[in-house]
Amino acid sequence: MSVIRRIDLRGADPASVDYRASVPRAEFDVEAATHQVQPIIDAVRARGVEAIAELSERFDGVAPDEIAVPREALEAALADLDPAVRAGLEESIRRLRATCEAELEHDVTTSLGDGATVTHRKVPIDRVGLYVPGGLAPLVSSVVMNVVPAQVAGVRSIALASPPQKDRGGLPEPTILAACALLGVDEVYAVGGAQAIAMFAHGAGPCRRVDLVTGPGNIYVAAAKRLLRGVVGIDSEAGPTEIAILADDSAEAAFVAADMVSQAEHDPMAAAVLVTDSVELADAVEVELDKQVPATRHSERISTALGGRQSALVLVDDMDQGLEVVDAYAAEHLEIQTRDAAAHAARVRNAGAVFIGPWAPVSLGDYCAGSNHVLPTAGCACHSSGLSVRAFTKSVHVVDYSRAALAEVAEHVVTLAEAEDLPGHGQAVAVRFER
Repeated sequence: MSVIRRIDLRGADPASVDYRASVPRAEFDVEAATHQVQPIIDAVRARGVEAIAELSERFDGVAPDEIAVPREALEAALADLDPAVRAGLEESIRRLRATCEAELEHDVTTSLGDGATVTHRKVPIDRVGLYVPGGLAPLVSSVVMNVVPAQVAGVRSIALASPPQKDRGGLPEPTILAACALLGVDEVYAVGGAQAIAMFAHGAGPCRRVDLVTGPGNIYVAAAKRLLRGVVGIDSEAGPTEIAILADDSAEAAFVAADMVSQAEHDPMAAAVLVTDSVELADAVEVELDKQVPATRHSERISTALGGRQSALVLVDDMDQGLEVVDAYAAEHLEIQTRDAAAHAARVRNAGAVFIGPWAPVSLGDYCAGSNHVLPTAGCACHSSGLSVRAFTKSVHVVDYSRAALAEVAEHVVTLAEAEDLPGHGQAVAVRFER
């Protein structure tokens, strides 16, 4: 019996069918969660570390003696790190740092005439708080994905939080600590969930407030970000992970199924969607899923994700319709496994990241592609981007005009100010030429 359902969009009229609604996602009601999260934020704001300790005991089953992770614990975790894991992290860091350095933007000055310049200046965020989950999967790779672009951007102060682990004496997962040490991040806190976001936003104990919070998390982390947006900058309200695969009959069913399984093992709410014009491929992928899922370590979690309303095999008439469907879906991760994969990928407008061909699985992007895996979910790829150096910088326009350059446009400024019934604006220019 198949673990995944089918959606047949063949023959659908794009003028009357909403493709985005045709491929539903998991229920992820951030707004409902805000009612549970608001008291947590209020408690941390009012009582700081005392409230964090109570919340850690309530949600994580352990209250650390100190929320700040000692430097010795970071060093010990790195010393005990499996050499193979260290080598993998070092290569992931090297590749991501190379792409981040390549995309680092520099100041641009535009001359608008003699004595008139505007400089588009890129300034790094001063202090950031990075969140790394530690729930079903301790995402050590998220340490790399958060820290490296922040460092390349020139962020001066970096703090990182990850949930305390009951079986680790209240410290975060050791590979997360080791990655922090490897990257030179020594301000690390054993704080998880919404309370970590509140700590970053308001400050608590040894943790000074930050200017920006980034990193994935569960629905309570997303709700905390929503409530604290404005108090602190955020990257996004990340929802459950998702993969969409656009494939034709040239795709290898075993590869497609394995890639769907790889994302489904993140979370029971994870989404895996295949969009294809080949019934034969859909049939073969079903067979592969029935074979592969029981053989995996997290088969129950994967079965739940693949059997949920958020996962499906979607049948389309052809690749043109398929591209319309995946563009409307705006997946976090999009794989293109077709004969003309690069050409089809070039036509994609909405995706967090695009993976071309059979040798670029999403798992590569999760660890060692050189791309970032902190990406927009829930269809937000139609308007938002993944985490990058740009997320850790802000733009400032620096305006430098001489007297003569101002005189050249003074009349226009006065006229436009009068048009808006803001005469004081015009007078601020005119007064300079009345002497």
